[in-house]
Amino acid sequence: MTPLIFHNPKCGTSRNTLAIMKASGEQPDIVEYLKTPPARDYLVELLEKMNISPRELLRSKEPINDELGLDNPDVSDDQIIDAMMAHPILINRPIVLTDKGAALCRPSERVFELLETPVSSFTKEDGEVIHHGK
Repeated sequence: MTPLIFHNPKCGTSRNTLAIMKASGEQPDIVEYLKTPPARDYLVELLEKMNISPRELLRSKEPINDELGLDNPDVSDDQIIDAMMAHPILINRPIVLTDKGAALCRPSERVFELLETPVSSFTKEDGEVIHHGK
């Protein structure tokens, strides 16, 4: 399979993750999910592949999260997914899919475990050097 990243080019973590993938020799399909959000069924499938709950994927620091009251523990998983469908900015990023699995790559170095031949080290935009396997 061709690696896939659900990407937001305005997000530093997303940009760093994509750069790590490219530095490792991957040419992923890039989905700018704010322009082309995943279908609801596909989002549910991604959650299952990542083995996380909708609440764990929720980008809670977005103002719309507070407006919708999504931090309330009584809000169901289906309600969170519905909110993500209506407001894709609520989907945390980047999500990476490869033959090795799927993960929310926060921090960006989480992508190392999904790559066939990850680089041994990488310098992030902010100058921080990260190392694979350390």
